[in-house]
Amino acid sequence: MHLNSNLFSPLVLPNGISLPNRLVKAAMEENLSNENLEPDVSLWNLYEAWAKGGVGTLITGNVMVDHRAMTGPGGVVLEEGSSLIGFKRWAETVKSNGTKIIMQINHPGRQILAKLGGNVWAPSAISVDIGNLSKLMGKPKAMEESEILETIQRFVTTAKLAENSGFDGVEIHAAHGYLISQFLSPLVNQRTDKWGGSLENRSRFLMEVVQSVRKSVKAHFIVSVKMNSSDFQKGGFQFEDAIQVIKRIQTLGVDFIELSGGNYEAPAMQGVSRDGSTLAREAYFLDFAREVTKMATVPIMVTGGIARKQIAETVLESGVSLVGVATALALHPNLPNDWKENRNPISKLPLPNWKSKTLVGLATMAMVRYQLQRLAEKKAPKVTIYPWFRLLADQLRLARLTKRYRRWMEKSGV
Repeated sequence: MHLNSNLFSPLVLPNGISLPNRLVKAAMEENLSNENLEPDVSLWNLYEAWAKGGVGTLITGNVMVDHRAMTGPGGVVLEEGSSLIGFKRWAETVKSNGTKIIMQINHPGRQILAKLGGNVWAPSAISVDIGNLSKLMGKPKAMEESEILETIQRFVTTAKLAENSGFDGVEIHAAHGYLISQFLSPLVNQRTDKWGGSLENRSRFLMEVVQSVRKSVKAHFIVSVKMNSSDFQKGGFQFEDAIQVIKRIQTLGVDFIELSGGNYEAPAMQGVSRDGSTLAREAYFLDFAREVTKMATVPIMVTGGIARKQIAETVLESGVSLVGVATALALHPNLPNDWKENRNPISKLPLPNWKSKTLVGLATMAMVRYQLQRLAEKKAPKVTIYPWFRLLADQLRLARLTKRYRRWMEKSGV
């Protein structure tokens, strides 16, 4: 019989801040901003449901550091000139329950849909390869040095604005094939200047972002990093690379490191790899995390498929400090409270048996987003759904949001 004390014991981070328990709502892209790319009642309602559900820390879906580069329509942007009113309310709503809230900050780099427009920047001009669907992605341009430096500064600006809005910290998104992850990958980063080539050079962008953010915020403001354990692609960023990068970033004043994996080309974060490795189980990235904890001097968080209390406890017993839960909290916002009472509700989304891994990934995201929309409307989640119908409905909704974003871009003269 496991005692509740493990999952529900507090964790003091290196900067002295105490997280209420070991359960973290990991980031899921919500696509719930208002027409000005700001958070409003939809996001407040959604995060209030999770805060009341007993999770100790909430990490937001990715907030963009540049309105010209969006991971998807309906995303939130926080940059110089943004109104902080909605952000302050977002933080207050969560913190009123004693829960901590951390803003995930991100730049998508080359992972931008062509129809969104904007700046499709990457370390090198190498397009995303998702087979027949590749044409849906924007054509990337290799970044100039000035654009690299500007983007580092944007991460800093967004972090400072998050602090000013009352957030407890930021998580720098260096996973899932977004811009920082692209710099780390030898497949995408084929530069020959100081930003490419050796692992030291490929990790320079991440190091600069982490150091610059840490310097610009108060000591008690949490700075964390989300990193791939691997890209799960042959010739890509590998486990051994990740170990070396973690050794370096943990010396820069980060408070915890979240481990995930994959990208658009190999969506390992949904249990799908491209290099033949098996991920069809809960806690996909736990084996790697066990290795990391042997050398880590900062708390490690693992996310990826965790849906049952016994798995969450196994993660902690392996030496990992924080358990990231995502989809299970979209289906059961009250899950931590249920676990505390030794209830273990289980419901799963239907998994489509389709050939295209990309379409399966899109359908899975569509089904999760549908749950988030229901929670935002104060409705209960619903898992008796058809994947193809939800995929179609989601595409139609995203098309509407894309038009709205393009109108906003025109209006703001970009």
